[in-house]
Amino acid sequence: MNVKIAIAGLRLSYGATEVLKGFSIDVYKNSITGFMGPSGSGKSTLISVINRMIDFENDVKIDGNVTIDGKSVLDGSTNPMELRRRVGTVFAVPIPLPRSIFENIAYGPRLKGVSDRTSLHHIVEDSLKKAFLWEEVKDRLGTSALKLSGGQQQRLCLARTLALKPEIILLDEPCSGLDPISTAKIEDALSELKSDYTIILVSNNTKQIARISDYSAFFFMGELIEYNTTEKVFTTPARKKTEDYIQGKFG
Repeated sequence: MNVKIAIAGLRLSYGATEVLKGFSIDVYKNSITGFMGPSGSGKSTLISVINRMIDFENDVKIDGNVTIDGKSVLDGSTNPMELRRRVGTVFAVPIPLPRSIFENIAYGPRLKGVSDRTSLHHIVEDSLKKAFLWEEVKDRLGTSALKLSGGQQQRLCLARTLALKPEIILLDEPCSGLDPISTAKIEDALSELKSDYTIILVSNNTKQIARISDYSAFFFMGELIEYNTTEKVFTTPARKKTEDYIQGKFG
């Protein structure tokens, strides 16, 4: 397997509080890697390092390294804005722009200089199809995105990310507030998308991780407890703490 993201000896502290406690993990290209663990395990902090959103936090100290395709994302030569075009992020709470469905998707490409209406229509349609939303909205692209349901808004945010043609998609609890049908549609979309993208899914829902992830990492209190193929982690975990978490004994 080709390594897309390599995390090596990563430590992160806020002031005197160590949040990530020195671990290494390889994330493979064209796969879904699930990050699971109870709240406070450092999962969201880890993805904020990968996409450099950590830059907006105060009093942060980082040791170790994170590379994408062998190039460090933490050194001074990396442009965070360019990085975030390569690394798209979908957050727990969907935040559509107060614009039409079409303009939500076209907004990013327009900023990148795409102005041709035909090209924009192609990008919008392609992105909505990949997010499994096209059939539901194709006849009302001019209506406000704020009128969509929560599940539709989340898929719209996924489509908006895809319109920028990232290489990596980070999803931080994308289904936490969604009903089972909406969750299933997002999972179906991710399963299709991994052939073209490298995906990291952060979720407290172990059943979701088991359903759609190819690899699973279990974090606890800032430490990486276990990382392996999802099948091995869920059927023959190497650590008792992993087994207890999967069985719902804590979390």
